[in-house]
Amino acid sequence: MRFDAAVLRSYEDPFAVEEVILNAGPGEGEVLVRIAGCGMCRTDLAVRRSAGRSPLPAVLGHEGAGVVVETGGADTGLSAGDHVVLSFDSCGHCRSCLGAAPAYCDTFAALNLFGGRAENAARFTDAAGGALAPRWFGQSSFAAYAMVPARNAVRVDSALPLELLGPLGCGFLTGAGAVLNSFGAGPGDTVAVFGAGAVGLAAVMAATAAGAVVVAVDRHPERLALAEKFGAAALHAASGDLPDRIRRLTDGGARYALDTTGSAPLINDALRSLRPRGHLGLVARLHSELPLETGTLDRGRRLSHICEGDAVPALMIPRLTGLWQAGRFPFDQLIRTYPLIDINEAEADCEAGRVVKPVLIP
Repeated sequence: MRFDAAVLRSYEDPFAVEEVILNAGPGEGEVLVRIAGCGMCRTDLAVRRSAGRSPLPAVLGHEGAGVVVETGGADTGLSAGDHVVLSFDSCGHCRSCLGAAPAYCDTFAALNLFGGRAENAARFTDAAGGALAPRWFGQSSFAAYAMVPARNAVRVDSALPLELLGPLGCGFLTGAGAVLNSFGAGPGDTVAVFGAGAVGLAAVMAATAAGAVVVAVDRHPERLALAEKFGAAALHAASGDLPDRIRRLTDGGARYALDTTGSAPLINDALRSLRPRGHLGLVARLHSELPLETGTLDRGRRLSHICEGDAVPALMIPRLTGLWQAGRFPFDQLIRTYPLIDINEAEADCEAGRVVKPVLIP
């Protein structure tokens, strides 16, 4: 079959929406999905800075949602017509996957970031027959269709706004999962969120839904306004006494802090804002050394990296849609939609901070 997709051919060039070819139907354990919408995540855009580790040309996109068109057998657990949200890929049989921690799959990087599954890779080509990289995050959903392992696809209620649900498979799952899974935050807990982008605002919404006291830190006034709308106290990142102000707002310090920025100064501020035995989680990938200032890890404070919100997508995505239906996780208010043909405009708006979460509509 032939369909349109956004192809990235080099690390410097814009995306090109062009015809691609899928030369075979779904194999065992796979499903073919007609994409209704796909979120644009900063991990997609980071490919441009990946120093050649992510193979090109490729179709990116890993926050897809759509309708199952065809399945590769009854063992997929899905049927044609099912509405699904697509999440990250995992092998399903390593110790982490068997231990309900698929985000820490032994082959996570290989499957999701550096080439994808090698099986049947050659069946996906451009119109001239040139090979495209195997599926990005198991999906490559900047496209009208995506071939995915059924393990990636989570069935959702057909009454939900399908074209908006894709970011629940990664960005929103990461922020909300960090709060609900990694921290286990609940009523009366205190949570400080550093960075009010898509991941950070999802964390704010989840913490508010959990009954926690929330403080959000960012440098963009419009994003701080959103954080306040979702129930957080807002502080500008340039505040000179940031840790002291957070401690005052959280009655002696935050029990939990989440950094989405990867900024060493803000990470140190986050550690200083914690109460004794507090926990700081990092979700951004660090690209340089992280110097920790003296005393920041004293008194039982701890620091960890959190991948994909410690989530099992098949459990977390229904939880988030349930919260949305109850009016407690209004993720749709962070989304702006763009036609797929306008993907480069969406990228520019995302990079400039003019939009929190772009969603591309084929």
